[in-house]
Amino acid sequence: MKKTLLALVSALGIAATSPVAWAGKDLDAVKQRDTLICGVAPGTAGFALPGSDGQWSGFDVDLCRAIAIAILGTPEKTRYVPLSDQVRFATLSAGEVDVLTRTATWTLQRDASLGLDWTGVNFYDGLALLVRKDLGVKSAKELDGATICLPQGGTGEAHFRSYYEGLEKTFTPIAFESQAELVSAFFAGRCDALGYDSSGLAGFRATRAPKPDDYVILPERIAKSPLGPVVREGDARFADIVRWTLFALVTAEELGVTSKNIDSPEIRDTKNPTIRQLLGFTPGNGKALGLRESWAYDIIKHLGNYGELFERHLGKDTVLGLERGLNDLYTRGGLQYAPPL
Repeated sequence: MKKTLLALVSALGIAATSPVAWAGKDLDAVKQRDTLICGVAPGTAGFALPGSDGQWSGFDVDLCRAIAIAILGTPEKTRYVPLSDQVRFATLSAGEVDVLTRTATWTLQRDASLGLDWTGVNFYDGLALLVRKDLGVKSAKELDGATICLPQGGTGEAHFRSYYEGLEKTFTPIAFESQAELVSAFFAGRCDALGYDSSGLAGFRATRAPKPDDYVILPERIAKSPLGPVVREGDARFADIVRWTLFALVTAEELGVTSKNIDSPEIRDTKNPTIRQLLGFTPGNGKALGLRESWAYDIIKHLGNYGELFERHLGKDTVLGLERGLNDLYTRGGLQYAPPL
C-alpha cells in the first residue's frame, strides 16, 4: 500500500512538472495561418491607431506583436481588426480574431458568462469624466442632473448610475454606437461630460479636442478598470502563452533587462539565474510553453520591456503624457507584478 501511494505521488509530481500537450484549435489556427489576428480599439491614441500608411501602432498593438513573436518568431505576422464595444466579445467568440488586446475591462460577469478568459492586466485604469473647463466644475460630485456621453455596450452607464444614486443625484446618459460618434458629439457640445476610461479621455483630449487646454479630466475614478488581453476558453496552452508574454515584459523590467542592454556582456554573461531563465540561456520555460527557448529574449530584443512599451506610447514624452501611477512596478508603488518563473 505504501509503495503504491509513493508511486502515485511520484507520478503526480512528474505530471506537474512535465509539459502537457494542451495546445488546441486556437493556437493551431494561428500557426497554420502563420498570422496572429488581434482585436484592437477603433483608433485610440497611444493604444491602437493606424498611421497614414495603414500601419498600426500603440501599446495594445505592441502586446499583439509580442504574442506573435512568442508564437511565430516575428512581430510582422500580425493583423489588426478595430472593434467597437458592442461587437468585440462576439467577434472573439466567433473566432474572427484570436485575441483582444484592446481596452476590455475584466469583470466577474464577463469572465464567468461569456466563455472568454482574461489572461492578465496590462493596464490599470479607472472610469472618469472629461468636461470643459468653462463649465466651472472641479468634481464629478458637482454634476447633478448633467448629461453624460457614454459608449453603447460598455459598463459605464451602470457604474455612473450606481455612483450618482449613492450621492442621491441624477444624470442623463446619452449612448453612442461608435467611438467616433461619441467623441464628436461631446466636442460638439451635445453633453456636459464624456465618460470613458481616463487613459482614453487623455487621448481624446490630446488628439480630438479643438483646443486641448479647454478641457479637464475630473479627479474621481468612478469605477476600477483593469484592462487586459482576452482569449476564448478552451485552449489552455494559447491562454498560457498570452499570459506569460505579458508577464515576461513585466519580469524583464523588474530585472532591468531592456532592448538596449539585452546583448551586452552584462546580460549575456550574467550569473543571475532568473535572468538566464527568462531569456532562455537556461532552458526550460520554452519547453513548458511549447515554444523555442528564446521566445522571451526575442520579444524584449524587438520591442523592449513593459516600461519601454509604456514610455514609447503613453509616457511623459508622448501626446498623452501619462504618469506610470498604478502601472508602475510594485517595487515603486504600482500594481504591475509578475509571478515568478
